[in-house]
Amino acid sequence: MKSFQIMLGDITTVAADAIVNAANTTLLGGGGVDGAIHRAAGPELLEECRKLNGCPTGEAKITKGYRLPAKYVIHTPGPVWQGGDHREAELLENSYKNSLKLAELHGCRTVAFPSISTGVYRFPLDQAAKIAVRTIHRFLETSERVQEVWMVCFDERTKQAYEKTESDFSS
Repeated sequence: MKSFQIMLGDITTVAADAIVNAANTTLLGGGGVDGAIHRAAGPELLEECRKLNGCPTGEAKITKGYRLPAKYVIHTPGPVWQGGDHREAELLENSYKNSLKLAELHGCRTVAFPSISTGVYRFPLDQAAKIAVRTIHRFLETSERVQEVWMVCFDERTKQAYEKTESDFSS
């Protein structure tokens, strides 16, 4: 049975087949979840990322997990919020969709996401949660390999926004 779950936690400690990194377009590490994933995975992750030549916003690339409990890290640069008139919603949806497609392609059964673009990229949390929940549910309807998707929220405010969206979506 396929499932979507929302939890509070640190994505670097999640034992999923793949965790998703809210990366920047260079893929060379940064602040927030990106920096935390790079620190936890070790220097080998940065070495592999250097060979990927970056990644456009909304696209996704995959690496090994190295010292993380996850087998893979899927890197996706989400959009920077610029008021909503610069395809931000479409690009954020693509970040989730392309990450899930890559997970499916690599045989992942479990995938853990952070809340993409809602930190320093300032995407409004309520809008981002709606896009994420809708995209993940749609993907799970047809996925063959991906069975469980977890939204790993860094703080209680983010977790509550996703729980509210999930209950609105499910009803």
